[in-house]
Amino acid sequence: MSDQTHIEHDLAPGEEEQHSVGERIVGYVVGLGLALLLTATSFFIAGTDLVWQPSIPVALIVLAIAQMGVHLVFFLHITTGPDNTNNVLALAFGLLVVFLVVGGTVWIMAHLNQNMPPMDQFIRMHS
Repeated sequence: MSDQTHIEHDLAPGEEEQHSVGERIVGYVVGLGLALLLTATSFFIAGTDLVWQPSIPVALIVLAIAQMGVHLVFFLHITTGPDNTNNVLALAFGLLVVFLVVGGTVWIMAHLNQNMPPMDQFIRMHS
């Protein structure tokens, strides 16, 4: 094995391997097919009586998570490679912020509802 062959395959961090246009299109078409299949399956499950009714929300959540995985891998190209560490960390931080904001909002709203006086007492206070 010559040094020239080894040098041609070395990639700097963050640099992706060069793929042909055909390989990239095939990847996008496979991702699109999976995304359409998962979307059609979600609509089918939501609108049919063939599935046990209490399991529908769980099935939709599982299909939504699978849909997110398809988008992350096929369209955003988030993989477990060493060159994607920053992308994965940025995604994890973004998810943390979203969960903190949504969870904090729900927590505040629940405590506001719990700590509010009944409406008749509230009206008497302001009368």
